[in-house]
Amino acid sequence: MVLGFCIGGPLIWNLIKRAPDRVVAAVLAMPSGSRPEMRDLFYDNNMKGWAPELTKRRPDITMEQAEKFLTRMYRTDPDFVFTVTRDFVRQCQTPVLILPDDIPAHPYAVAMESAMLAPNAEVSLFPWKEPKERVPLAVRQIRSFLRAHRPTP
Repeated sequence: MVLGFCIGGPLIWNLIKRAPDRVVAAVLAMPSGSRPEMRDLFYDNNMKGWAPELTKRRPDITMEQAEKFLTRMYRTDPDFVFTVTRDFVRQCQTPVLILPDDIPAHPYAVAMESAMLAPNAEVSLFPWKEPKERVPLAVRQIRSFLRAHRPTP
């Protein structure tokens, strides 16, 4: 079972694609996704913040390498959830619980489209983070979902 926030959403989709027999259930909280009107949001933000900081800490990594990585990650196929296609999500049999958000990096529309396409998807209430009294309800839903899909020994 896997749980991921933000970029963890696209990474989880990729993990399910690459090792479907190893992921029995997934929780995608505030999943990242691509907005057609802001295609370069992730690339630009990471080139300004993450990449320079990474290359400062890791002299073995160049800005050129970071740029190449970010281009591959966010510009090669800048659609939907970055890592898989809508057809993949439509065919995915892995149970997924999606907790949507709605900020530029976590588009509500992409989270809901994923939930509607995936045949074994569940979705939390929205918004689930505000008011703060809703967070325990979201946590209970996550626990119940994971408990329900726990593999039997």
